[in-house]
Parts: sequence; structure tokens; C-alpha cells
Amino acid sequence: MNSKLLGAALVTAAVVAIGPVQAARMHGAGCSGANLEKTETAIEAMADGDARWEAQKEIAAAQDALLSGKMGACSMHLTKAMHVGMIK
Repeated sequence: MNSKLLGAALVTAAVVAIGPVQAARMHGAGCSGANLEKTETAIEAMADGDARWEAQKEIAAAQDALLSGKMGACSMHLTKAMHVGMIK
């Protein structure tokens, strides 16, 4: 019984430790100051409208996630900001 609990605890610890790294890789856009800056520059060049507003909202969310240490969420928002102009 104790060995099963120990095994479950080790698996849980591994998932908690590796999860954020895997999430950041899945989203493609590395969450870094350089990538945020590149994306912000591209957004500034966009025409005013709903797509630009949505991209700016995603950049703000990415910056907030970066400052909170939530790299997976930051990458997700950064990826959305990068692609919002292509979707609309």
C-alpha cells in the first residue's frame, strides 16, 4: 500500500515539474521578451480595428502571465496575438 502511494506521489511530482515546460513547447511561441517585442511591433503596424484590439488584449495577457511565471499561459496568449491578424 505504501509503495503504491509513493509511486503515485512520484508520478504527480513529475507531472507538476514537467507540465509547464511541455505546455510552453506545445504552443510554439516561446515566451520571451524578444518574442513579445517582435509581436508588439507587428501589432503596431496593423490597421486599426477589431483584430488589432484583440491582438493587443492577448499581448497584455501574455505579459501578465510572463510576470506571474506562467510560461504555458504566456506562450498561449503570445501565439494567439501572433495569429489573430491572420484569422480575421
